[in-house]
Amino acid sequence: MKRRCPLCRTETVKDGNKFWPLCSERCHLIDLGKWLGEEYRVPAEPASGEAGSEGLPGPGDDEHQ
Repeated sequence: MKRRCPLCRTETVKDGNKFWPLCSERCHLIDLGKWLGEEYRVPAEPASGEAGSEGLPGPGDDEHQ
């Protein structure tokens, strides 16, 4: 199976490539850095137990009402 690396656009083959779908360790590390730097985000709804959903003040809320 062939496809282009999503980062550098080099054509890469799946067979024997432990970095698939990326082409190399370099692109793998760049991609990891983007995840760790929060450049990629997965949209999600806040869980029911998270702050803000239980009536707790959130950022920017006036606590002196």
